Amino acid sequence: MNFWVELSITILLLIGGVFVLVGSIGLARLPDFYTRLHAPTKATTVGMGGILIASMLLMSAEQGYLSLHELLITLFLLITAPITAHMLAKTALHHETRALKRTRSMHLMAQAREQLPPTSSDD
Repeated sequence: MNFWVELSITILLLIGGVFVLVGSIGLARLPDFYTRLHAPTKATTVGMGGILIASMLLMSAEQGYLSLHELLITLFLLITAPITAHMLAKTALHHETRALKRTRSMHLMAQAREQLPPTSSDD
């Protein structure tokens, strides 16, 4: 295999591993639900994307054609992780999960809790 392909795969794996590690440490160490939710959804998405792109490069270099499985997994991860994080945050907001006392813009959380779902204008 070409040196530059191996180097790029190694760099992507290292970057991906560091991001996954940082996201995992953030999940374990951060103080409240909202910050714990932020760490894995941001850092781990980038980390898994790097690992999957490295896997796609490796399979393309070994087999001689582009492997789309890793690309589809990466796209699925990039689409579903933010949506899942948003749904979890909204659920925690409506269940009145406490945030840190030093959180800025607490009035926005109270205002979001009071919002009603949109109604149909056809009535």
